[in-house]
Amino acid sequence: MPNSQFTPGIASGRLSDTELKENFADLHAPLEAHEALVAADRCYFCHDAPCMTACPTSIDIPLFIRQIATGTPEAAAQTIFDQNILGGMCARVCPTETLCEEVCVRETAEGKPVEIGRLQRYATDTVMESGKHPYTRADATGKKVAVVGAGPAGLSAAHRLAMKGHDVTVYDARKKAGGLNEFGIAAYKSVDSFAEREVEWLLKIGGIILETGKALGEDFTLASLQDEFDAVFLGMGLGGVNALRAEGEDKSGVADAVDFISELRQSNDLSSLAVGRNVVVIGGGMTAVDAAVQSKLLGAQNVTIAYRRDKGAMGASQYEQELATAKGVRILYNAAPKKVIGNGAVEGVEFEYTTTEGGKLKGTGETVTLEADQVFKAIGQTLSGAPEELAMDGGKIAVSEVGATSVTGIWAGGDCASGGDDLTVTAVAEGRDAAEDIHSYLMGGA
Repeated sequence: MPNSQFTPGIASGRLSDTELKENFADLHAPLEAHEALVAADRCYFCHDAPCMTACPTSIDIPLFIRQIATGTPEAAAQTIFDQNILGGMCARVCPTETLCEEVCVRETAEGKPVEIGRLQRYATDTVMESGKHPYTRADATGKKVAVVGAGPAGLSAAHRLAMKGHDVTVYDARKKAGGLNEFGIAAYKSVDSFAEREVEWLLKIGGIILETGKALGEDFTLASLQDEFDAVFLGMGLGGVNALRAEGEDKSGVADAVDFISELRQSNDLSSLAVGRNVVVIGGGMTAVDAAVQSKLLGAQNVTIAYRRDKGAMGASQYEQELATAKGVRILYNAAPKKVIGNGAVEGVEFEYTTTEGGKLKGTGETVTLEADQVFKAIGQTLSGAPEELAMDGGKIAVSEVGATSVTGIWAGGDCASGGDDLTVTAVAEGRDAAEDIHSYLMGGA
């Protein structure tokens, strides 16, 4: 008898292939040409547009929408890529509902913003699907730059540096490039191997050598990179996972949410992925929502996100919280994990209800136990293996506004660097800005 949502424990094949295909289809279908024109027509093309100010990469949003409205999506894509070379992925995963679309004049006046994200996807997909790359390299400078990490920050920096004529070598510890875009984004947000195809498209600029399966601190050191290259950019993300700090977290069935998402993203057969009947996800950010929703889409009967603070403090946006509940996920606020229960394997999790007094989180003494055969930890990641030569700030590499570290000739950006808000779009901006500063450094002979 095949497994179902009611099969006890952790099991694969809870849903049919047809159900899984439907569940993991594109979250937001791409716009057709006519739909794009209609959507673009709603834009007021504001002067000093608030949407542009809210965009971390400062894309000229009114301009690219006007270009779509006039039937030139290729020009619109160029406007986007000039500021954000990973504009295709950002159109899919960027929380536009809390950035550009939240401040859209249509949103404030009517409660329905211009669909900026979907319009951006329409434009960028038009160019990428043509197979053409809109940029050519400048004349070779003879300068060499090492980029550590093939995630959004590293790829953004590498492209901008290559475009300016520098020779770039990108190293990544994984066997595949893409970083968070490839391994850490919910599968229903990026379908049809888009992250992989975007990397291939980006590399068409030329001048970039990709070295996968090579990690800083294992296959090379910061000092060796300094000896071989004229400049170094660090964008290796966060490799460590915070501890739950609850009794019994070492029991079988307790896993890191980032590993679960990564495994799902790389799977060619969703029916082979095992998921619990009763799943509890601990955390309040985007990773928690992605893990919870995908557990439900794989066929888990009961899925609960437990977050220690109230709804307003949750890292995941209101939109993401509503998406989770719409998919059947329960969100339990003000619940801090105290103990993972079970004899060897997890059987449940005990939580203590919390309250906030004077800005500090306090337990009320009242507890609740949730039944669980699988628990995912989504309580944040930490930087591991940072070079000792670099100054740190809050557990991350200390950087200036343009990504310069405490050591001359070394820059950093993305999740491994101080500042920012752990968004793909922010990492792209940091990589781009660091590349501009690196270029000035290399050409100025400083």
